[in-house]
Amino acid sequence: RRRRRRAEKEEVAEAGAVLRRLREAQDDLLSSGFWAASAGAVRTPWDGSTEPLARCVCYGLGRFSGCPMAREQLAFLLLLLEELGVPPGRCSLFDPVFSEREAAALRELGLRLLPENEEGKHSIEGSATLFYMVHCGNALYNNLLWRNWAPEPLSKMVIIGNSFKGIDERLLPRILKRDYSYIAKVLEVTEEVSLPTHPQYLDTFSDTSIHWFPWEKLKELSPEVWDSVEEPTYQDCDNLEIIRR
Repeated sequence: RRRRRRAEKEEVAEAGAVLRRLREAQDDLLSSGFWAASAGAVRTPWDGSTEPLARCVCYGLGRFSGCPMAREQLAFLLLLLEELGVPPGRCSLFDPVFSEREAAALRELGLRLLPENEEGKHSIEGSATLFYMVHCGNALYNNLLWRNWAPEPLSKMVIIGNSFKGIDERLLPRILKRDYSYIAKVLEVTEEVSLPTHPQYLDTFSDTSIHWFPWEKLKELSPEVWDSVEEPTYQDCDNLEIIRR
């Protein structure tokens, strides 16, 4: 029993150290001016919207206790939730690499941990949802689109992650259509705004954009686009990151 109490105290102390470094990362974001430059961009999808953001899902954050870039991304997420009025308890996170002390730190912040690897296949279930997916693999974005493949749910989603335009530019058209067909099909109706560049955060938020899918544009797509809802399999893909359970 004494050993267990000692272990619990050590876990709390370690989580506290992680939280202190996280607060420092938030202070750095604010003092650098990067957050101030980003705040307008992150509000853009909701300009004129009558439906408030209800919740947030975060994938692939990484080992933020030891990795400065992951810690900066988490600090940005916390500022983002505050800016958009989303309570921490309405934000769920998953990354298979989270340690126990990182999980403890996230719980201390009031955030929720998803119990299992959804492989990105998260249904918004009718609620306006922000997906925070910085530097995730293409298959995760593709799975997310597949799971919500209809005009109404897509119109209620915002994705902060790798630039869809960049994905389109980097892949051969036949590879994009074969492996990431849902990204390919939604490209022409995607609104995208890049996060501003800042010398201190070039690597942390490289190639990161805010994406949303306006209802008016989604309605212009042909009915055939919505008929194909085959679940992606990625048989020919090598780097799927946290897709596989």
